Parts: sequence; structure tokens; C-alpha cells
Amino acid sequence: MATYLSVVIPAYNEEKRLPQSLAAVLDFLKRQPYGSEIIISDDGSQDRTVAVTQELLQGFPHQVLVTPKNRGKGHAVRQGMLAAAGEYVLFTDADLSTPIEEVARFLTYLEKGQDVVIGSRALPDSRVEIHQNFLRETMGKIFNLIARGWALKGIHDSQCGFKCFRRETAQKLFGLQKLNGFSFDVEILYLAQELGLRLLELPVIWRNSAQSRVQVLRDPLAMFWDVVRIRRLHS
Repeated sequence: MATYLSVVIPAYNEEKRLPQSLAAVLDFLKRQPYGSEIIISDDGSQDRTVAVTQELLQGFPHQVLVTPKNRGKGHAVRQGMLAAAGEYVLFTDADLSTPIEEVARFLTYLEKGQDVVIGSRALPDSRVEIHQNFLRETMGKIFNLIARGWALKGIHDSQCGFKCFRRETAQKLFGLQKLNGFSFDVEILYLAQELGLRLLELPVIWRNSAQSRVQVLRDPLAMFWDVVRIRRLHS
């Protein structure tokens, strides 16, 4: 059976969270009428992430990509997206803050002609069932305002880790990507808009994971600087 959907999950020291997340993804995919694969893109984990993944995914179509040294979420996602064989390619965070079942709606829109469909926590119909703490949520809103003012047009939430692409679109966008850090989402969406691709933002269910990999004081500064650099990187 041809691969219809590839699910890309970037991972860094995720041996504790991956078993539950992969169980949910496997349960969903096995119930679908189409062929699928799971791609774990390991970003230099120092725990048993790779071994645990290989054990859990035995017997199901999968790839485990290993980067020897930690290079950043953007690098891990890019590796997975470029390796995907599916007609459509979803990347989602290892904590499944957005339930995997949400992808069904995304695929409907992609089949109707959209090139990129992204999840959003900031639309009127979005359901944020577990919030981040006040500091993280406030900094996230400030970051989105900066991204919208400097690089993006009309996108309410660039950082929700649940985005789906046509495979040819993913190959084009991630082939151009240059940022390795957390701001890669803004870069990908900026490129999509610059190329005139059909991009749709949809409300999703979202439940914050208390074990976020974003360092609340260090990473936002690097992210803001990266957003400022995006136009220059692609001028």
C-alpha cells in the first residue's frame, strides 16, 4: 500500500514521553484505511530515546533518523520532513499537545487544494484545555505579535507544533529552511507566503505539557533574533 500520511516527530531525550505518545499515534494510524509511516527524528538524545522508539515501532512502517549531536528542533524537523515518503506529511510534537486525531480535518483541506494547513491556539474556536503558565503564555503571545509584525501576514499562531503539508510542498519549503532553532516555524510560514502557497490556519485542541523543552529565559531571545534575521536570510 502506498504511503498516504507520514507523521514526523522530533525528539530530544524523550524516552519517558514517547511511549504514551507513540501508543496514541499507532492506535490512530492502525484504524485508518490508508498507508502511513512514523518518522522519529532524534536530535542527539543522551537517553534511550532511539532504543525505546525502535522497540515500540517494530512491525509498523517507520524510520528512526539519528543526529549524533543536538542541533535544534528546526534541524530535527527538517530531517524528518525531507525523509518522508507520504503524500501528506504532518509534524507534531513528542508530547502530542494537539491530539493526533486532529489531522483528519487537516487532510480534508489538503485534499481540497491547500498546500499547508497549520494548527492554531489563537483562533475563536481553538480549545486550549490546559494552559501554559502565565510567563510562558505571555511570552508566546509577544513572540507571535513580533512574528506577525515582522515576517508573517495574518497568521495568529506560528508556534503550534502541529502542521501538515503536501509532500511536494514540504520538500520545497524545508529544502530552503536555514534556521535550526525554535523559530523555524516562522521561517517556513514566511517562505510559504513568499512563494504564494495556499496556507490555512485551523483551530485545534491543545493541552500544554509541563515538560516543554523551551527554556523560558534563554530561548525566546534567540527566537526573537532569528525572526529579525529571516528576511535577510532569504533576500
